Amino acid sequence: MASPSRRLQTKPVITCLKSVLLIYTFIFWITGVILLTVGVWGKVSLDIYFSLLNENATNVPYVLIGTGAVIILLGTFGCFATCRASTWMLKLYAMFLSIIFLVELIAAIVGLVFRHEIKNSFEQGYLQALKQYNATGDPRSQAVDTIQRTLQCCGVNSYSEWGQTQYYKTHGIPQSCCRVPGNCSEADMKDLGKAGGKVFKQGCISLVTTVMESRMGVVAGISFGIACFQLVGMFLACCLSRYITNNQYEMV
Repeated sequence: MASPSRRLQTKPVITCLKSVLLIYTFIFWITGVILLTVGVWGKVSLDIYFSLLNENATNVPYVLIGTGAVIILLGTFGCFATCRASTWMLKLYAMFLSIIFLVELIAAIVGLVFRHEIKNSFEQGYLQALKQYNATGDPRSQAVDTIQRTLQCCGVNSYSEWGQTQYYKTHGIPQSCCRVPGNCSEADMKDLGKAGGKVFKQGCISLVTTVMESRMGVVAGISFGIACFQLVGMFLACCLSRYITNNQYEMV
C-alpha cells in the first residue's frame, strides 16, 4: 500500500486533469458544431460549382458534416467519461479521438489536394456543360447561368467559346452573359461581333478557380486545425486514465 502522502499527491493531479479535460471536451464539442457548420456552408456555397465537377469532389462537405456530428456525440461521451472517471471509458474516448483525428486529417489533405486540381477539373466540366447547354433548365445549364450571372463572366476563357456550341446556332449566347439584363436581343447574341460589346468578356475559369481555392482553403484549414487539436484530448484522456489506474493501485 502506498503512503498517505503519496496518495495525497496523486489526487490533486487527478482533479486537475479532470478539470482540464472537461474544459477541453467542451471546446472539442464546440469544434464539432463549427465543423458541422463549415461542412453545411461548404455544401451550400460551393454546390453550384460542385455540380460541374466530378462526383468525388462533392463528398468533401458530407465528410465534414458527418465528422462534425460524430464529434458532437463524442464530446458528450467524453464529458460523461471524465465525470465518471472511468478508465475504460477514457481509453475508449482516446481511441475515438484518434479515429476522428485520422478522418479529419484525410479530409484536410483531400481538400488541399483538390484545391490545386480545381482548374483542369472545372475547365473540362464547364466545357462539357457548354456543349450540352439548353434552355430546358437542367441542373448543369442552371449552374452555368448562375455562375455567369454571379461572377459576371462568360464562357470558360472567353465569351467567343459559345460560338462553338449547338445552343449558339439556334439561340446565340445565353442571356446570363448579358452585362445589362434586357439589353441583349437574340439577334445581337447570335452575332459574336455585336455581342462582344454587350456581354461579359472575361472567362469564368479564372474567377471560379479563385473563389473555389479560397473557400476550399478555409474548409481544409479549419479541418486541419481541429484535427491537430484532438491530439491534446488524446494526451489528456490517456494521462487521466493512467493516474486513476495508479491511484486505484496505490489504494490497495
